[in-house]
Amino acid sequence: MITLRSSDGETFDLDEVVAVELQTIKNMMEDRCAESVIPVPNVEGKILAKVIEYCKKHVKSTAKAEEHALSDADLKAWDSDFIKLDQATLFDLIMAANYLDIKSLLDLLCQTVADMIKGKSPEEIRKIFNIKNDFTPEEEKEIRRENQWAFE
Repeated sequence: MITLRSSDGETFDLDEVVAVELQTIKNMMEDRCAESVIPVPNVEGKILAKVIEYCKKHVKSTAKAEEHALSDADLKAWDSDFIKLDQATLFDLIMAANYLDIKSLLDLLCQTVADMIKGKSPEEIRKIFNIKNDFTPEEEKEIRRENQWAFE
């Protein structure tokens, strides 16, 4: 059993097979840097719980010998439900997946963000992510002229 402690002090016990899905933790374990409780200072408890939930589900899906292993279709459906998150949680999970070096989770979350902005105008993207337009009308016109290909 491996114990992780989030930035807000919440602890999580997980099997080693799940812990090694978090590459940062795996590296610490291999380098013998892992103590009895491994601190995860950049990740809050509620986000670490979601990360662990994802890793457990994906470990279970790869255990083909196990009679309760998920099919690829079931896993994709589970992933689709998993990413139905509010924006703040989505971005916190992206930061956690990046910090903990969980490529499959990072890819899933980044694809979710890409899908959110696909086909949207710059104005729509600013509205989705609450980004203030700090260009003057003249600067924006110049950028649109220089990058006309992006607006076609």
